[in-house]
Amino acid sequence: MESNAESLVEQYLTQLLQQRRYSPHTISNYRRDLGQLLNFCREGNRVANWQQLDHKIIRRFAIWRHQQGISGRSQQRELSSLRSFFRFLMTQGMLDHNPAQGIRAPKSAKRLPKNLDIEQTEQLLKINQTDPLALRDRAIMELFYSSGLRLAELVSLNINSIDHHSATVTVIGKGSKERMVPVGSKALEAIGLWLKARTKLLKDRDDESALFISNNGRRISPRTIQLRIKKWASHQGLDVPVHPHMLRHSFASHILESSSDLRAVQELLGHADISTTQIYTHLDFQHLAKVYDTAHPRARKRRKHSDKSRVE
Repeated sequence: MESNAESLVEQYLTQLLQQRRYSPHTISNYRRDLGQLLNFCREGNRVANWQQLDHKIIRRFAIWRHQQGISGRSQQRELSSLRSFFRFLMTQGMLDHNPAQGIRAPKSAKRLPKNLDIEQTEQLLKINQTDPLALRDRAIMELFYSSGLRLAELVSLNINSIDHHSATVTVIGKGSKERMVPVGSKALEAIGLWLKARTKLLKDRDDESALFISNNGRRISPRTIQLRIKKWASHQGLDVPVHPHMLRHSFASHILESSSDLRAVQELLGHADISTTQIYTHLDFQHLAKVYDTAHPRARKRRKHSDKSRVE
């Protein structure tokens, strides 16, 4: 590839960051996806510049990535990144067509998100330690579960994002869309305790506006939150690996089990498309199926008969 190939990628990413206000996490994904295409073009495929790309080359790229073991879902994301980048090149007059248009990745089986049941959630959140980091971590996990926030949304919260009077949090979600989400009393209590201890970690940095900070006094990183939640799950005796998105899934499935209001859950989660939220109806059905198997007389008899058959 010519030397300006990477500079065009950086121009595109800068536009996404500054004009379309994509998150740093999304920018990192786009950079990685486009880097894979650059590597493919350089590894013996004799592609000197972006203008040489056509459907055949992109199709070969998709096959190459499939042979590397990439999942269908990841490949769909990669192709979406390429199509978006090629549209940018078209606006720059460097392409007269989109070579990734119409190319589809193989479909992956849709995996249901894992979530904690109510007892597991209570076990995780029952933290009795009172040091600043423990108070911070409990407040973080309570807020994840109380309001169903994404990791990036929680990291970006400032102190003034929480309104204790109205019991709400103002969140900047995907696409820089703002939404207001209720905050439960347990989460508000935990946040109040954390705010009293927060000054101990500031280290003379009174200008830091982040709600959650690390022990160096600056805004906490996503990776730190992931590691701390994993540590607490082990410390609290849970036998499953817990991550921030699992608490978001737990929030959604528990709300849906109680209310059956899919539209409300969509609004709370900040999903642009209700089809994204509908995956939680499968979780709800699993819950109902377990209740049925436990409670229905015919289901119990069928299970007992099945158990007897296995013994015989």
